[in-house]
Amino acid sequence: MLKSIITGAVMLVATTAPTLAADIHVYGPGGPLPAMKEAAAAFEKSSGNTVIVTAGPTPQWIGKAKDNADLIFSGSETMMSDFVKAMDGQIKDADVVPLYVRPSAILVRPGNPEKIIGLADLFKPGHKVLVVNGAGQNGLWEDMAGRTGDIEKVKALRANIKTFAANSAEAKKAWTEDKSFDAWIIWNIWQVANPKLADVVEVEPDYRIYRDTGIVLTERGGKNADAKAFSQFLQGPEAKAIFAKAGWTTPSK
Repeated sequence: MLKSIITGAVMLVATTAPTLAADIHVYGPGGPLPAMKEAAAAFEKSSGNTVIVTAGPTPQWIGKAKDNADLIFSGSETMMSDFVKAMDGQIKDADVVPLYVRPSAILVRPGNPEKIIGLADLFKPGHKVLVVNGAGQNGLWEDMAGRTGDIEKVKALRANIKTFAANSAEAKKAWTEDKSFDAWIIWNIWQVANPKLADVVEVEPDYRIYRDTGIVLTERGGKNADAKAFSQFLQGPEAKAIFAKAGWTTPSK
Protein backbone atom coordinates (compact mmCIF):
# COMPACT_ATOMS: atom_id res chain seq x y z
CA MET A 1 0.00 0.00 0.00
CA LEU A 2 2.77 2.45 1.01
CA LYS A 3 4.69 1.59 -2.15
CA SER A 4 1.62 2.43 -4.26
CA ILE A 5 1.21 5.80 -2.56
CA ILE A 6 4.86 6.71 -3.10
CA THR A 7 4.74 5.63 -6.74
CA GLY A 8 1.61 7.68 -7.31
CA ALA A 9 3.18 10.74 -5.70
CA VAL A 10 6.28 10.48 -7.90
CA MET A 11 4.10 10.19 -11.00
CA LEU A 12 2.07 13.25 -9.91
CA VAL A 13 5.23 15.34 -9.46
CA ALA A 14 6.54 14.19 -12.83
CA THR A 15 3.36 15.14 -14.63
CA THR A 16 2.79 18.48 -12.91
CA ALA A 17 6.37 19.84 -12.78
CA PRO A 18 6.94 22.66 -15.33
CA THR A 19 8.98 21.83 -18.41
CA LEU A 20 12.16 23.87 -18.49
CA ALA A 21 12.64 25.67 -21.80
CA ALA A 22 15.82 24.77 -23.63
CA ASP A 23 18.26 27.48 -24.64
CA ILE A 24 17.92 28.82 -28.18
CA HIS A 25 21.26 28.65 -29.99
CA VAL A 26 21.86 31.26 -32.70
CA TYR A 27 24.95 31.60 -34.93
CA GLY A 28 26.15 34.06 -37.57
CA PRO A 29 28.72 36.69 -38.61
CA GLY A 30 30.00 39.64 -36.60
CA GLY A 31 28.41 42.47 -38.60
CA PRO A 32 24.78 41.98 -37.50
CA LEU A 33 25.87 40.86 -34.02
CA PRO A 34 25.19 44.09 -32.03
CA ALA A 35 21.61 44.28 -33.29
CA MET A 36 21.08 40.53 -33.00
CA LYS A 37 22.30 40.47 -29.37
CA GLU A 38 20.07 43.39 -28.42
CA ALA A 39 17.11 41.70 -30.11
CA ALA A 40 17.91 38.45 -28.29
CA ALA A 41 17.97 40.30 -24.95
CA ALA A 42 14.61 41.91 -25.69
CA PHE A 43 13.12 38.54 -26.60
CA GLU A 44 14.50 36.99 -23.40
CA LYS A 45 12.91 39.75 -21.35
CA SER A 46 9.48 39.28 -22.90
CA SER A 47 9.47 35.49 -23.19
CA GLY A 48 11.73 34.18 -20.45
CA ASN A 49 13.67 32.10 -22.97
CA THR A 50 17.46 32.22 -23.06
CA VAL A 51 18.97 33.03 -26.45
CA ILE A 52 22.68 32.28 -26.83
CA VAL A 53 24.13 34.23 -29.77
CA THR A 54 27.54 33.20 -31.09
CA ALA A 55 29.13 35.21 -33.89
CA GLY A 56 32.36 35.90 -35.72
CA PRO A 57 34.29 34.40 -38.63
CA THR A 58 32.53 31.21 -39.76
CA PRO A 59 35.35 28.74 -38.96
CA GLN A 60 35.12 29.74 -35.29
CA TRP A 61 31.55 28.50 -34.85
CA ILE A 62 30.41 26.31 -37.74
CA GLY A 63 31.35 23.08 -35.96
CA LYS A 64 29.28 23.95 -32.89
CA ALA A 65 26.43 25.16 -35.08
CA LYS A 66 26.19 21.74 -36.71
CA ASP A 67 25.72 20.25 -33.24
CA ASN A 68 23.13 22.55 -31.69
CA ALA A 69 22.08 25.53 -33.86
CA ASP A 70 18.41 26.48 -33.86
CA LEU A 71 18.79 29.53 -36.09
CA ILE A 72 21.46 30.90 -38.43
CA PHE A 73 21.75 34.56 -39.48
CA SER A 74 23.83 35.89 -42.35
CA GLY A 75 25.50 39.07 -43.60
CA SER A 76 24.48 38.73 -47.24
CA GLU A 77 22.63 36.40 -49.57
CA THR A 78 25.88 34.92 -50.89
CA MET A 79 26.96 34.24 -47.32
CA MET A 80 23.66 32.53 -46.56
CA SER A 81 24.13 30.31 -49.62
CA ASP A 82 27.53 29.35 -48.24
CA PHE A 83 25.93 28.53 -44.89
CA VAL A 84 23.36 26.28 -46.57
CA LYS A 85 26.21 24.24 -47.99
CA ALA A 86 28.31 24.31 -44.83
CA MET A 87 25.47 23.12 -42.60
CA ASP A 88 25.24 19.81 -44.44
CA GLY A 89 21.52 19.82 -45.12
CA GLN A 90 20.40 21.22 -41.74
CA ILE A 91 19.12 24.44 -43.35
CA LYS A 92 17.32 24.91 -46.66
CA ASP A 93 17.30 27.74 -49.21
CA ALA A 94 13.51 27.70 -49.27
CA ASP A 95 13.34 28.53 -45.53
CA VAL A 96 15.57 31.63 -45.63
CA VAL A 97 13.93 34.91 -44.60
CA PRO A 98 15.71 38.15 -45.66
CA LEU A 99 15.26 40.70 -42.88
CA TYR A 100 16.97 44.08 -43.23
CA VAL A 101 19.58 45.72 -45.48
CA ARG A 102 22.43 48.12 -44.85
CA PRO A 103 24.42 50.29 -47.28
CA SER A 104 28.09 50.23 -48.13
CA ALA A 105 29.97 53.17 -46.65
CA ILE A 106 33.43 54.65 -46.33
CA LEU A 107 34.99 54.81 -42.90
CA VAL A 108 37.61 57.53 -42.39
CA ARG A 109 39.83 58.61 -39.53
CA PRO A 110 38.09 60.68 -36.83
CA GLY A 111 37.69 64.22 -38.07
CA ASN A 112 38.12 63.07 -41.70
CA PRO A 113 41.59 64.63 -42.12
CA GLU A 114 41.74 63.75 -45.84
CA LYS A 115 38.37 65.46 -46.45
CA ILE A 116 36.97 62.45 -48.29
CA ILE A 117 33.37 63.11 -49.34
CA GLY A 118 32.55 60.03 -51.42
CA LEU A 119 33.80 57.10 -53.42
CA ALA A 120 34.79 59.37 -56.30
CA ASP A 121 37.56 60.76 -54.08
CA LEU A 122 39.02 57.26 -53.71
CA PHE A 123 39.53 57.04 -57.48
CA LYS A 124 42.18 59.73 -57.13
CA PRO A 125 45.82 58.69 -56.60
CA GLY A 126 47.39 58.95 -53.18
CA HIS A 127 44.84 57.24 -50.96
CA LYS A 128 45.51 54.08 -48.98
CA VAL A 129 42.31 52.06 -48.93
CA LEU A 130 41.32 49.01 -46.91
CA VAL A 131 38.59 46.65 -48.17
CA VAL A 132 37.08 43.32 -47.19
CA ASN A 133 36.91 40.69 -49.88
CA GLY A 134 35.30 37.77 -48.12
CA ALA A 135 32.42 36.76 -45.91
CA GLY A 136 29.45 39.02 -46.82
CA GLN A 137 31.59 41.45 -48.82
CA ASN A 138 32.82 39.32 -51.71
CA GLY A 139 33.20 41.68 -54.63
CA LEU A 140 31.70 44.65 -52.78
CA TRP A 141 34.34 47.21 -53.75
CA GLU A 142 34.21 46.03 -57.39
CA ASP A 143 30.41 46.25 -57.48
CA MET A 144 30.63 49.81 -56.17
CA ALA A 145 33.33 51.03 -58.55
CA GLY A 146 31.86 49.18 -61.52
CA ARG A 147 28.26 50.27 -61.20
CA THR A 148 28.55 52.93 -63.88
CA GLY A 149 30.20 50.55 -66.35
CA ASP A 150 33.47 52.51 -66.40
CA ILE A 151 36.46 50.17 -66.15
CA GLU A 152 38.77 53.11 -65.45
CA LYS A 153 37.07 53.61 -62.09
CA VAL A 154 37.63 49.97 -61.18
CA LYS A 155 41.30 50.32 -62.16
CA ALA A 156 41.67 53.53 -60.18
CA LEU A 157 40.17 52.13 -56.99
CA ARG A 158 42.13 48.89 -57.23
CA ALA A 159 45.35 50.89 -57.50
CA ASN A 160 44.58 52.51 -54.13
CA ILE A 161 43.60 49.32 -52.29
CA LYS A 162 46.55 48.20 -50.18
CA THR A 163 44.92 45.39 -48.18
CA PHE A 164 42.18 42.92 -49.06
CA ALA A 165 41.06 41.56 -45.69
CA ALA A 166 39.38 38.16 -45.50
CA ASN A 167 36.65 39.37 -43.16
CA SER A 168 35.52 42.41 -41.21
CA ALA A 169 37.27 41.36 -38.00
CA GLU A 170 40.58 41.11 -39.86
CA ALA A 171 39.96 44.50 -41.47
CA LYS A 172 39.16 46.08 -38.12
CA LYS A 173 42.45 44.79 -36.75
CA ALA A 174 44.35 46.23 -39.75
CA TRP A 175 42.59 49.60 -39.41
CA THR A 176 43.38 49.77 -35.71
CA GLU A 177 47.04 48.78 -36.04
CA ASP A 178 47.99 50.62 -39.24
CA LYS A 179 47.11 54.31 -39.03
CA SER A 180 48.30 54.93 -42.60
CA PHE A 181 44.97 53.71 -44.01
CA ASP A 182 42.83 56.75 -44.69
CA ALA A 183 39.70 54.99 -45.98
CA TRP A 184 37.98 51.70 -45.23
CA ILE A 185 35.17 50.44 -47.46
CA ILE A 186 32.72 48.43 -45.37
CA TRP A 187 29.12 48.56 -44.17
CA ASN A 188 27.82 51.61 -42.30
CA ILE A 189 26.89 49.46 -39.30
CA TRP A 190 30.53 49.00 -38.33
CA GLN A 191 30.87 52.71 -37.59
CA VAL A 192 27.60 52.73 -35.63
CA ALA A 193 28.99 49.90 -33.48
CA ASN A 194 32.45 51.54 -33.20
CA PRO A 195 31.86 55.32 -33.22
CA LYS A 196 35.28 56.18 -31.73
CA LEU A 197 37.15 54.08 -34.27
CA ALA A 198 36.17 56.07 -37.36
CA ASP A 199 33.81 58.61 -38.88
CA VAL A 200 31.49 57.56 -41.67
CA VAL A 201 31.18 59.04 -45.15
CA GLU A 202 28.09 58.11 -47.14
CA VAL A 203 28.69 56.60 -50.56
CA GLU A 204 27.06 58.41 -53.46
CA PRO A 205 23.81 56.76 -54.66
CA ASP A 206 25.42 55.91 -58.02
CA TYR A 207 28.00 53.73 -56.23
CA ARG A 208 26.07 52.57 -53.16
CA ILE A 209 25.44 48.85 -52.64
CA TYR A 210 23.00 47.25 -50.22
CA ARG A 211 23.14 43.70 -48.85
CA ASP A 212 20.98 42.06 -46.25
CA THR A 213 20.96 40.04 -43.11
CA GLY A 214 18.70 37.03 -43.27
CA ILE A 215 17.67 34.25 -40.92
CA VAL A 216 16.86 30.58 -41.29
CA LEU A 217 15.69 27.99 -38.81
CA THR A 218 17.65 24.77 -38.78
CA GLU A 219 15.92 21.41 -38.90
CA ARG A 220 16.29 21.31 -35.13
CA GLY A 221 15.00 24.87 -34.70
CA GLY A 222 11.96 24.22 -36.86
CA LYS A 223 10.83 21.66 -34.28
CA ASN A 224 11.41 24.05 -31.39
CA ALA A 225 8.45 26.32 -30.66
CA ASP A 226 10.67 28.78 -28.77
CA ALA A 227 13.13 29.07 -31.68
CA LYS A 228 10.23 29.64 -34.06
CA ALA A 229 8.91 32.35 -31.75
CA PHE A 230 12.31 34.08 -31.79
CA SER A 231 12.36 33.90 -35.60
CA GLN A 232 8.99 35.64 -35.68
CA PHE A 233 10.18 38.20 -33.13
CA LEU A 234 13.09 39.14 -35.40
CA GLN A 235 10.57 40.00 -38.10
CA GLY A 236 8.38 42.10 -35.81
CA PRO A 237 8.24 45.80 -34.86
CA GLU A 238 10.40 45.63 -31.72
CA ALA A 239 13.30 43.95 -33.53
CA LYS A 240 12.82 46.25 -36.50
CA ALA A 241 13.38 49.27 -34.25
CA ILE A 242 16.49 47.67 -32.76
CA PHE A 243 18.01 47.00 -36.19
CA ALA A 244 17.12 50.49 -37.43
CA LYS A 245 18.94 52.01 -34.45
CA ALA A 246 22.02 49.95 -35.38
CA GLY A 247 22.08 51.36 -38.93
CA TRP A 248 19.99 48.85 -40.84
CA THR A 249 17.39 49.96 -43.37
CA THR A 250 14.04 48.47 -42.42
CA PRO A 251 10.84 48.27 -44.47
CA SER A 252 8.34 51.07 -44.06
CA LYS A 253 5.38 48.72 -43.60
